[in-house]
Amino acid sequence: MPDAPNTPETADPPDASLDAVKALVFDVFGTVVDWRGSVIREGEALGRRLGLAVDWERFADEWRRVGYRDAIARVRRGDLPWMNADALHRRQLDAQLQAYGIAGLAEAEIDHFNRVWHRLDPWPDSVPGLTRLRHRFVLSPLSNGSFALLTNMAKRAAIPWDCILSTELVRAYKPDAAAYAMAHTLLNLAPHEVMLVAAHAGDLRAARACGLRTGYVPRPLEHGPGGPQEPEPDAAFDVVATDFEALAGRLGT
Repeated sequence: MPDAPNTPETADPPDASLDAVKALVFDVFGTVVDWRGSVIREGEALGRRLGLAVDWERFADEWRRVGYRDAIARVRRGDLPWMNADALHRRQLDAQLQAYGIAGLAEAEIDHFNRVWHRLDPWPDSVPGLTRLRHRFVLSPLSNGSFALLTNMAKRAAIPWDCILSTELVRAYKPDAAAYAMAHTLLNLAPHEVMLVAAHAGDLRAARACGLRTGYVPRPLEHGPGGPQEPEPDAAFDVVATDFEALAGRLGT
């Protein structure tokens, strides 16, 4: 028997205190899309084709941790020159292909695999929830992903953004204040008229410090079953919702 609809009797009522919010901007990796599962699936397909025995879960986790999160921290400290997320991913991929003994790939094959980050699959609730939210709000990513990556990802997965806000546009990486300021500045809104939606408490805290409203949507499977979890949400977050459909209900769409 199908689940009962999310009616006013069973759903949380809309939060009237957020009526000033006009735009929702979203963290993408982990919040909108399942980066880990997507990379593992493409790695396994590559391994089958080449006859390789590789721990693709470990490969994906290392690629994300060292090649993206840690590399961004190094760019922000000035240890690495500015480069966009595609270049950071490729830098780490080259190192990991060698470390994992994956040889014999043509340049075109390596480039295609590096662009797996352009082909990440959304969580099941992402597109339906965003489609509901778009009836009321301007929607955009606010991501450290490159402009091309975010555009290609949205095109492939039918993610209904109204525009693309990549931190590449201001050559800064979250949690730099310039990244959050870009959102309300380019949308010609006041900071409190923009809400960041993210599955990562640190991202939300940095946005809140810059005057943005905050929506927390946890993704407990971002790092796989049994993987590390985000801390409990801060009481100061404006909205906490289990997924994007629930968020749409909380925001009155």
